Amino acid sequence: MGEATRYRRLSKDDAVVLLVDHQSGLISLVQDFSPGEFKNNVLALARSAKFFGLPTILTTSFEQGPNGPLVPELKELFPDAPYIARPGQINAWDNEDFVRAIEATGRKQLIIAGVVTDVCVAFPTLSAIEAGYEVFVVVDASGTFNEAVRQAALARMSAAGAQLMNWFAVACELQRDWRNDIEGLGNLLSEHIPNYRNLMTSYAARTP
Repeated sequence: MGEATRYRRLSKDDAVVLLVDHQSGLISLVQDFSPGEFKNNVLALARSAKFFGLPTILTTSFEQGPNGPLVPELKELFPDAPYIARPGQINAWDNEDFVRAIEATGRKQLIIAGVVTDVCVAFPTLSAIEAGYEVFVVVDASGTFNEAVRQAALARMSAAGAQLMNWFAVACELQRDWRNDIEGLGNLLSEHIPNYRNLMTSYAARTP
């Protein structure tokens, strides 16, 4: 089996989450998801990172300009996480503090999401792959101008070896087995997928 066809499974012992440029100004550019849907997906990924105890690194680009500050919910969720306010580098990988923060975790699997998909996610993804990391792009917690731009960006990253996932798949692959924490994972999913609450309600009714 070739390297490209191997099933490289996410591990909570080797993964770090990178939340790139989820800033108040940049988020206004996201048009491939509705505002409510996109916010839900980003917070679902962030809360999944907390649930599994994954190291999480926050970074922003040129906060003083029109890109704006990091959305407050992410700062509140990760008050002690490395926070790299890049003074100007468009590609986060060009910022030494950002790369050092990743290296300090000792982990080789990068779970990345950001705004916008074709620049703030694609550029560090391609750079990280070149540097020898495994990169998992969370497509529904990353947004851009329209569907066509998103598809072109995902195709570019996939061709370079990035794996494309959604936040739900990330959570399930990290969980491995429902029996590890049925209520914990079920409640996390229920908070962000309304219909999933029905499953948990049914489960609770059948559980003595």
